[in-house]
Amino acid sequence: MEEPSSKPDQLIADFFKSQTVFTLATSFQDQPHCATCFYAYSEEHNMLIFKSSEKTDHIQQSLANSLVGGSILPDKLQTGKIKGIQFKGRLIVSEGQCLSDLKKTYYAKYPFALAMGGEIWTIALNWIKFTDNTLGFGKKIKWEMPKQKKSDH
Repeated sequence: MEEPSSKPDQLIADFFKSQTVFTLATSFQDQPHCATCFYAYSEEHNMLIFKSSEKTDHIQQSLANSLVGGSILPDKLQTGKIKGIQFKGRLIVSEGQCLSDLKKTYYAKYPFALAMGGEIWTIALNWIKFTDNTLGFGKKIKWEMPKQKKSDH
């Protein structure tokens, strides 16, 4: 049996990098919340990076319950060519060199965000389902973080 990879399939990484917005789903004390955020993807760290204020509902909920989910659809939808990602992960506070690397990735994609308030937040991905009907109707590629892998960010 093949060992699970600590990195997702390249098709998944390419889709992450080609899009700009995700919907983040959070929950705390039986209160769900969704937020739409610009994001960047770090293939090196397999993390989603976004900027938001600590005062927002989605960040407050994520700080209380770091388990999050979300989805990404193409920036331009094409009927009959369904593509998209569903993901699960953990909001983490990155530090040191990792945070520096992640900020570079985010601001390279969104230089205008340097002038905006808020902090950089990261989601360590642990489960991804990529649907891509251009590869065949109902084609899904799934990835899950190997159980022994721990985030060191």
